[in-house]
Amino acid sequence: MPLAKNTRREQDQPPKRKIKFFGFLAGERMINPCTVAGLLLAIIAVVAAASYDRERLEIAKQILEEVPLTDGHNDLPWNIRKFLRNQINEFELNTDLTVVEPWSISKYSHTDLPRLKTGMVGAQFWSAFVPCATQNKDAVQLTLEQIDVIKRLVEKYPHDLQFATSVTDILEAHSARPRKIASLIGIEGGHSIANSLGVLRSYYQLGVRYMTLTHTCNTPWADSSNEAPVANGLTEFGEKVVREMNRLGMIVDLSHVGENTTRAAIRLSRAPVVFTHSSVYSLCNHKRNVPDDIIHSLKENGGIIMVNFFPDFVKCAPNATISDVAEHFHYIKRMVGADYVGIGGDFDGVNRVPRGLEDVSRYPELFAELLRSGQWTVQELKNLAGLNMLRVMRQVEKVRDEMRTNGVEPEEHPDSPNDNGNCTSNAFYTEYV
Repeated sequence: MPLAKNTRREQDQPPKRKIKFFGFLAGERMINPCTVAGLLLAIIAVVAAASYDRERLEIAKQILEEVPLTDGHNDLPWNIRKFLRNQINEFELNTDLTVVEPWSISKYSHTDLPRLKTGMVGAQFWSAFVPCATQNKDAVQLTLEQIDVIKRLVEKYPHDLQFATSVTDILEAHSARPRKIASLIGIEGGHSIANSLGVLRSYYQLGVRYMTLTHTCNTPWADSSNEAPVANGLTEFGEKVVREMNRLGMIVDLSHVGENTTRAAIRLSRAPVVFTHSSVYSLCNHKRNVPDDIIHSLKENGGIIMVNFFPDFVKCAPNATISDVAEHFHYIKRMVGADYVGIGGDFDGVNRVPRGLEDVSRYPELFAELLRSGQWTVQELKNLAGLNMLRVMRQVEKVRDEMRTNGVEPEEHPDSPNDNGNCTSNAFYTEYV
């Protein structure tokens, strides 16, 4: 009977509460204090890491508030041609294109105004690109049409975009309230001049401020990285092109260009040259990337490499991460310093992007990643963001002004190189009586 009474008393007591601690059922056992302390330390570490991530991102955004982030290459204008045949009256760049076809279903689409603003882009070189298939055909006409659509797009959004051709224009757009995105034009491929110095000069007058000497095809005067070399450097006409670009104040771009032509252009150019969207060959041995010896000569020239985000150039593989991209920046900085590097995302021109750099909205995350490494000071990141490119542009403008002051005349070439396939007329050689 006493046993039964005790049992009944125990049954009358409320059940002992089982303790659930962060997902673990402790039952009636006491939790080891060491276990609790370990879990608390882990939680504190996670919270602290998240706090540091937020702090780094805020510092990154502050950097981009102060300095115009200048990207060297975006292919949105070519996508406008592909998708819309350059008909932009009904095109709404100021909407979220991730929900608008055909942009939403294209792997090549990474750009719209909302994302540019989120990415804090301060200045963008828009590419006036036409394919190599147009060489010796209608390259000049199509290039003019691409220049036209860029300028029309800028005019359509005067509160968001400002056409720019100089350092002064970029700084003016960045200091405007509300801030505007300075919009510059670069031509991607020397085939666009159709072997004519007069066409080159005309492009400058229309606002073009850099030209890539080649795209994926050789021209009669320069070699591409994509084809077997023919010029093995620069021909006499090719040298005239570089000198005339110096005289005009047009930046020489060496992305896509063969190594010997690249070396010849760096030796010849009186102004700094750039790689608007290339990465490091030693980290990914792709022919589009820049070997170490050229990186060193680029420092002597005063130019910059604007790192490309395409995974094939970053990792020589279909996939890459934001950390993989950061390694290219680190490598260049360790080799020649933080004054010779910039950003050339190549958005809208590639069909794969790194995880963490999915579109133009993600530039602040890139700067936060560089901060996380502990290898960059705030001033160095300001240089990377835009000050390096502004320095290059100032020097290009200075060389232009000095050449004009010294009376350097425009280059001439009575017999510009012509390929047999050129649709040309010899009418101007006709003797009139």
